Amino acid sequence: MQTDPPLYFAGHVFCCTNERAEGHPRGSCKAKGAERLRDYMKKRAKEMKVRGVRINASGCLDRCELGPTLVIYPEGVWYHYDTEADVDEILERHLIRGERVERLMLQPGQTRLSETAGK
Repeated sequence: MQTDPPLYFAGHVFCCTNERAEGHPRGSCKAKGAERLRDYMKKRAKEMKVRGVRINASGCLDRCELGPTLVIYPEGVWYHYDTEADVDEILERHLIRGERVERLMLQPGQTRLSETAGK
């Protein structure tokens, strides 16, 4: 039986940067500032010395109406984030301490943000 090779990265963060046409009913993460926030996350992860985690841009993650969105693997935890403070909290709590940022987490089947999401 063949065994898997050792992991190259302990985790991956996929940040949706999908762009849909202006006025699309589902919106797009790019139009909501996802690229700027992804770039900030990459910079801050280096500053915070987050090791063993790759932060990637992704195409559509199919949840743009909840965007900007990201998913962290191997856990498969999804987040909505709007601000640099949200990014800092996800980096510190999820990637460094192994906790979850409940107020930003998205649930399976969720199709809209609550009025208090991210606050």
